[in-house]
Amino acid sequence: MDRRKFIQSFGLITGSAFIALKTNAFSKYTQQTVKGRVTDGKKGVANVVLSDGFSVVLTDRNGYYQLTPNEKAISIFMSTPSGYEFKTDYNVARQYTDVKGSEFDFKLTPLKRNDSKHHFIIWADPQVKNKKDVKQMMETSVPDTIETIESLGKDALVHGICVGDIVWDNHDLFPDYNAAVAKMGIPFFQALGNHDMDYRMGGDETSDVTFKKVYGPTY
Repeated sequence: MDRRKFIQSFGLITGSAFIALKTNAFSKYTQQTVKGRVTDGKKGVANVVLSDGFSVVLTDRNGYYQLTPNEKAISIFMSTPSGYEFKTDYNVARQYTDVKGSEFDFKLTPLKRNDSKHHFIIWADPQVKNKKDVKQMMETSVPDTIETIESLGKDALVHGICVGDIVWDNHDLFPDYNAAVAKMGIPFFQALGNHDMDYRMGGDETSDVTFKKVYGPTY
C-alpha cells in the first residue's frame, strides 16, 4: 500500500460543521419516553439537537428534552452546538452516558475561543489491512496530518473526519487506527465504510455491529 492510498483523498476544508455524537445505547425494545437535560456544568443549554436516528427534538430554554425512541433505535445522540467542545476519548469523538434506563443527561464544556471559523481535515480510505499498512500510516500519513494541523496556527480550531474504510476487512486493526487518531491531537469522527462492515454475521441489520461497538451509531 503506497502513500497515495492514504493521502490522495485527504482534503482540507474550512467552514462550519454540524456533527452528531454518540450516546450510550438503550434497549431497542424499550419505547418509553426518554428524557434528560443538556447543561454546560452550570445551566441548561437551549436549542440543542438530539435524535434517535429517526426523529429529532430540541432542548427547551432550560436545557430539558424528551423523546420517544423508534422501536428500531438503539441510541440517542446529540449534535454539539456552536461554542462548545467535542467530547472525545483519546481524540475519538464520543458523547455518551453510562446511565441505564429512561434518563440521559449530557454535559457540555464551553470553548475558550470563538468557533465561528474553524477547519476540518478529511481522511478517506486509510484501509489498513495489516501491520505493514499500519506502519505506513503511522510513519507517513500521521506526520503529514500533524504538519498540516500545525501550519494552521496554534489557535486554530481543527477536527477530523474519516469518511469510511478505516480498515480493509480487518477489525482487529481498529485500535491501531485509534492510536493514529490519538497521536494527531484533534477530535476525529468516523463514518462506516463497506470494508468496516461485518460480512459474516448476517444481513444489513448486523453489518455494523462491530463498528458500533467501537465508534457508536452510524446515524
